[in-house]
Amino acid sequence: MNIDDYRASERTFQILTQVAGRAGRGEKNGEVIVQTYNPDNFSIQCAKDQDYDAFYESEIILRKSLKYPPFCDIIMFNITANNEEEIKKSAQYIYSRLVKNAGDKILVYKPMPAPISKIKNKYRWRIITKCKFNNSIIDIINKSLEEYYKTKRLKATITVDLNPTNMA
Repeated sequence: MNIDDYRASERTFQILTQVAGRAGRGEKNGEVIVQTYNPDNFSIQCAKDQDYDAFYESEIILRKSLKYPPFCDIIMFNITANNEEEIKKSAQYIYSRLVKNAGDKILVYKPMPAPISKIKNKYRWRIITKCKFNNSIIDIINKSLEEYYKTKRLKATITVDLNPTNMA
């Protein structure tokens, strides 16, 4: 429920309604008990009331105002490197290329460490962008990555994920 992902409320609602739907099948009545520190959470309240419409209406307004899918696409640049200085330089460089090449076509957030900032002795950073994905966006991404790899002095690895299923 409190993870760094725009779908956290939806997942909470989905899991709780799914679990509740399994209780009381057949001839026996069922009871669902949810233990939480946040009983007033909107997702929990809607799941408790089995109010799909209220949950949807609230969630879709929030997503529209925050420019989340389905109203725009999220493109995440995942950057990994062996040392902290290298990842900072690489992240800043790719960020500057994206900002320069995108103009106002892409909303580019500043680079930051990933929620799990180090795995197997590799540092992890990310750059999150929001836009409507199309061929012009592909061109901007390709140009930015080409400029990055042409430097040959920066040693980080960059992967690009469109509408990632995991924001960690």
